[in-house]
Amino acid sequence: MKNIYVKIFFFALIMVVGGCELEEIENPNAPAVESFDEGASQADIQLLAAGVEAVMRNDLEFHYDTMSIIAREYYDLSGVDPRFTGELLKGPLDNNGFLTTRAFAAWYKVVKGANVLLNAVENSQAGFSDADKNGYYGYANTLKAYALLMVLNRQYENGIRLDVADPDNLGPIVGYDEALNGIRALLDEGFANLANAGGSFDYDLSSGFDGFDTPSAFAQFNRAVAARVALYQGNMGEVRTLLNASFFDINGDLNTGVAHVFGLTGNDISNAQFHVPNQSGQEFMIHDSWVADAEAGDSRVAEKANLYSPGDPPVPTTVSFDGLSADYQIAVYDSNVDPVYLIRNEELILMYAEAQVNNSTSEALAAINRVRNAAGIGDYTGPTDEMALIEEILFQRRYSLLAEGHRLVDLRRLGRLNENYIPLDRAGDNIIDSFPTPFNEGL
Repeated sequence: MKNIYVKIFFFALIMVVGGCELEEIENPNAPAVESFDEGASQADIQLLAAGVEAVMRNDLEFHYDTMSIIAREYYDLSGVDPRFTGELLKGPLDNNGFLTTRAFAAWYKVVKGANVLLNAVENSQAGFSDADKNGYYGYANTLKAYALLMVLNRQYENGIRLDVADPDNLGPIVGYDEALNGIRALLDEGFANLANAGGSFDYDLSSGFDGFDTPSAFAQFNRAVAARVALYQGNMGEVRTLLNASFFDINGDLNTGVAHVFGLTGNDISNAQFHVPNQSGQEFMIHDSWVADAEAGDSRVAEKANLYSPGDPPVPTTVSFDGLSADYQIAVYDSNVDPVYLIRNEELILMYAEAQVNNSTSEALAAINRVRNAAGIGDYTGPTDEMALIEEILFQRRYSLLAEGHRLVDLRRLGRLNENYIPLDRAGDNIIDSFPTPFNEGL
């Protein structure tokens, strides 16, 4: 693995962010952001580019855990913090608490890093060619758009700020539809940059971008994210067009894609979404319905669910906490250095299936069956009307994309955020559709 993260501590010192605003840094031995505004060297720019990728992993688990728990994909029954079984499942969410603010701030750190990089490249005295500049611009705009989309998935109709380039003059909070349009425009700008970036980047990407580490290949990643945006907008023709320009491959490896990578040395960090099997304090438990509703023989259940069995010899044990109980520990990741995908081919195949429902039933079925057969459950044999196919695709997304941050978004956009899909296991539990705007952002 190409480990570029030895530079991350240095980068982190300049990226102290509260909400969308960059705070003053007192450490006299660390560089200030302003030092990159004029005359940044090639080495400075390469550091910034590496840092934008690396900082995307910070607090990643807070995004996926909170999104997944609200959608009842799994519960945190470890008892470490009762807010995970109280506030997240009952509401209202505290607009000044870490469940709301931590992931929000983490994604805006990525946006801030991308903005710093864009400004530094524009004003650098390193003598970059236009192609090299476009490589940096395309990279920064794509990752910036991705981060904004991730925070929008949390905020939904509460909206987000698209323009945070000037911390002293932040742009307005815009609504969901306007935010999607803005994110798509930013992705298109990045795509145009990448088309004019030559045959290679001026910097090295981590192994998480293997196969996507040239401008033309990175552009396929850009188009995949744009296809996700088009899906959220309900523009299925555009989804099909964008998928054709992406790395979508109905017959390809389901795990081809772009990933966050982790390590255990130097200033690297581990995958905090890995939970040690059968260990006390690691009781992140899949909702029982996920196992019960699966089709017989679905390999995804065995791959992603561990029957919680502590002790020697192991004894299957139901985990209970705060009136909730479950039998299976989530096991999406096998180790604390497993990659976490930003987007991968299995999602693209299911997006393609959905985009073909009202265009070509045979193509929709081919995509559905590709995923079903990979899971060992054979071809789909149910009804082929629109509602039935959407239900089948939603079902496959539930199992293929478990804990990848999609379930809440899917139920919301398909008008299924109700008790038929969100189990309310206790009196007083509620369905929450989004996170509030953090207190300091509403000022």
